[in-house]
Amino acid sequence: MNKPSSLVLLLAGCAALLGAPAATCAAPPSTDAQSQSQSQSQPQSQSQSPGPRRMAAAVAAAPVTAASAPAPAAIDCPPEATVPTREEVAAGMRDATDSGFLWRATKAGHTSYLYGTIHVARREWMYPGPLVTRALASSDVVALELDPSDPEVSARLQRAIALRPGASELPPALEARLRAQMFAACVDPATLAGMRPEMRAVTLEVLGGRRLGLQPAYGIDAFIDGMAHGLKKPVRSLETPESQAELLVSDDPEQTRQSVAEVLEELEGGNGPRILGRLANDWRRGDLDDLATYASWCDCLKTAQQHADFVKLVDDRNPLMAERIAKWHESGTALFVAVGSLHLVGPRGLPELMRQRGFVVERVAYAPAR
Repeated sequence: MNKPSSLVLLLAGCAALLGAPAATCAAPPSTDAQSQSQSQSQPQSQSQSPGPRRMAAAVAAAPVTAASAPAPAAIDCPPEATVPTREEVAAGMRDATDSGFLWRATKAGHTSYLYGTIHVARREWMYPGPLVTRALASSDVVALELDPSDPEVSARLQRAIALRPGASELPPALEARLRAQMFAACVDPATLAGMRPEMRAVTLEVLGGRRLGLQPAYGIDAFIDGMAHGLKKPVRSLETPESQAELLVSDDPEQTRQSVAEVLEELEGGNGPRILGRLANDWRRGDLDDLATYASWCDCLKTAQQHADFVKLVDDRNPLMAERIAKWHESGTALFVAVGSLHLVGPRGLPELMRQRGFVVERVAYAPAR
């Protein structure tokens, strides 16, 4: 299966983050308990957002994954992700503007939200703006493609993407190309040695956005996950680690070689970072029109097989997610659903699928950028 650079923005981010070399999770320092209790003393309604102190305490639970690896001295390496301080978290929340794509989905007398994310972002982008924050705070449950902070989910995903004992090696020339890209990305090959070849290639693709300031450490889903846990909201996974891993790896050596070769072609030609940059800017601006025409400008869907694989990566996953969202909503639960933005686009996107299930779905308009 071809795995274009948009994969970073389509999958849960868990595979990308778990694949990052020498990944370590850290959280910004939390505010003191008195600040939390003061902000929690006022009742919160759906029309209110949590107080800034409480939210600063909540986002302190948001994981920031700082990927680091020994950097070759001869390469100009991209800057590493850094963990924000408590003061930086507070300032980030205070100054945040709404980005991405937010829909309100109403049925049976209550409202859920659909939010389109990206899984790599700039540091200043990871803080949600006021409308997104209010939507999350008003919901009972947060639903993600996968919950990246669930130890069981992480362990199952790690097992699914781990190199199989006795697995065929890549042809020497292909392995040399892969290692050349590791060197260019400032990644020590030893840090990826335990992964299947496709995951090594996809990890490099994820890390390729760092030169544009796009870090998996600042992915929107992971930050929302941390906010949810900080606000004591349950987090549910819409998919399973195994179902996501199946989209990334294969037990067929020929398909593995083809997948790795296609990712390397994008990395070597510079198309991967170009796609990431444009998709990220679409997300930041909320440019749904450009996002909807992705297939026409990505230059990554050149064959019938690539088109079919893209449908499998995006559209074919949506019905099951829509079914679960509808079931949970109809049980009386108000959801905040955060998934990759391309899952919300077009006639097979989640907003349209929810309309088909009897929801009144409206896109939430953001205030003009300052």
